[in-house]
Amino acid sequence: MTAPLFALADCNNFYASCERLFNPALAGRPLIVLSNNDGCVVARSNEAKALGIGMGIPFFQARKLVERHRVAVFSSNYSLYGDISRRVMAVLAGLCPDMEIYSIDEAFLRLDRLPHEPLALAREMRDRVRHWTGIPISIGLAPTKTLAKLANLIAKKSGEGVFQIERPERLHGLLARLPVKEVWGIGRRSAERLQALGIETVEQLRRADPRQIRRHLSVIGERILCELNGTPCLDLEETQSNRQILCSKSFGQRVTTLAPILEAVSNYAARAGERLRRQRLCCGHIHVFLQTGHHDARVYSNALSQGFPTPTSDSRQLIRVAKGLAQRLFLEGYRYQKVGVILMDLAESRRIQDDLFTPRNDNPRLMQALDAINARLGADEVFFAAQGVQRPWRMQSGYRSPRYTTCWNELARVS
Repeated sequence: MTAPLFALADCNNFYASCERLFNPALAGRPLIVLSNNDGCVVARSNEAKALGIGMGIPFFQARKLVERHRVAVFSSNYSLYGDISRRVMAVLAGLCPDMEIYSIDEAFLRLDRLPHEPLALAREMRDRVRHWTGIPISIGLAPTKTLAKLANLIAKKSGEGVFQIERPERLHGLLARLPVKEVWGIGRRSAERLQALGIETVEQLRRADPRQIRRHLSVIGERILCELNGTPCLDLEETQSNRQILCSKSFGQRVTTLAPILEAVSNYAARAGERLRRQRLCCGHIHVFLQTGHHDARVYSNALSQGFPTPTSDSRQLIRVAKGLAQRLFLEGYRYQKVGVILMDLAESRRIQDDLFTPRNDNPRLMQALDAINARLGADEVFFAAQGVQRPWRMQSGYRSPRYTTCWNELARVS
C-alpha cells in the first residue's frame, strides 16, 4: 500500500494577484485590499508587506504610508475573487481530482493515488495555473496535511514555488527556525501555552512528549504532534464545503429602521439560494442573525432559526422565511451594523424525498430561468422586489475594481 502524500496548493497573495490580472501597470507596485466598508487591510502584495503595512490594521492607520509610497488601494471585489478562485480550482482538479477545497485560495490534494512523479506533477500544476489563469501559486508536499502546510510556507519563503517534506527529521535545522505559531491548528492562545512550556519552535513541538501536549492542548494538539512526525491523522474532507452557506456583509452605515434590514436579508437569502442551486443542493434550515457594533453605546446581538417542511433551494421560500425571522429579531432603538443568513442541513437536490402530505411550493423551472438570465446578462438583471432598488444600506466600496469576469458592463476594454 502506497504511503499517503498530500499537497497544499495556495495562491500567492490571492486578492492582490487578482487585482493585477487585468491591470499590468500594478506589477511591482505596492498594493493592498481592504475589508468590508473599506475598514481594514485584509490583503497585501509583497511590496506592501516590505513597507511595513500590517495585516488587519485599520486603513486610516496605513493612510500616510499609502500616500507616501503610492500604494494602490482596492476595496474587496468578491465577485472577481470568487470567479478566479473557481477557475484555479478547476485547473487543479483537472490534474488531480482527489481534492479538498479548503478556502477561496487553498486546496489540499492527494498525489499518492496518481501514477505521476509527485514533484513533476506539482510543478506542472504550478505552471498550468499560472499559464491558464494568471495566478501564481505555491505547492507544499508532505506525508500529512499539517506538514504540507509547512512545506507550502517554505515554498513561498524560498521563492521556488514547490517544496517537498519527505521526512521531517531531515529538516531539523529548518524547523528549528520556524516559530510554533506557523503550525496549522496552533492559534495565538495555543502558542502562548506552548511557550510557557518552553516550546517555541516547530522542531521543539515535534520532539515534545505527546502526553504533555494532550494535557495542555487536548487530543487536537496530540494529533498535530503526530502529523508533524509524519503520521497522518487527517484525510481529505470531501463534504467540508457543503456544511453550510453564509451570506452576510456589514452595512455601509448604521441602520436604525426595519425596512433596510428586510431588504438586506432578502438580498442575502437570494444570494444564498443562487449558491445552493449552483452546487445542486437544498437546505433544511435557515438561520438569521442581526447585530449592532461590538463597541456601540447600546449593544444587541440575536439570532433565530427555522426549518423547512421539505428541503428547498427556491429563493422565494428562503426570502419569505428570512424576512419573518429578521422581523422578529428587530428591536427599536438600536443602530444595527450587520445582518446575515446561514443555510444549514444541506443535502444534494437529487436525494431529497418529497413528503406525501406536504405540498412543495418550489418552482425549479422559475429558478432555473432566473439563474440563466442573470448568468447571461449579469448579476441582478432580474431580482425580487423584496431586495429593493436603491439599497442605501450597501457596504461602502469606494476603491472597488471592475468585476471583469462576471459583469458584462465591466468587461476590460482595449483601446
